[in-house]
Amino acid sequence: MMFRKLNPVLHSELRLAIVSFLVTKGESDFNELKKVTKATSGNLSVQLKKLEIANYIQIKKTFKNNYPYTQVKITKEGIDAFEEYVQALKDYIKK
Repeated sequence: MMFRKLNPVLHSELRLAIVSFLVTKGESDFNELKKVTKATSGNLSVQLKKLEIANYIQIKKTFKNNYPYTQVKITKEGIDAFEEYVQALKDYIKK
């Protein structure tokens, strides 16, 4: 019996939570992601960067009312990777 390898980028609890939320919502901002995931600012920043490097999300930094504003959006690659990850987990359950 062979199991498919789980995507190491998505296998992190926080990165999986971020991508799961964005798959449902499409986009979010840093503060909402921080609230939903209960992550620290530093950890969230590091994990968002890893997802951005993998091309699973796009990050846009601007200012809103004179405050830094970070918008995060899921990419097609991110959606595809998430769907593959979920299918791999379903395959584990079936076996």
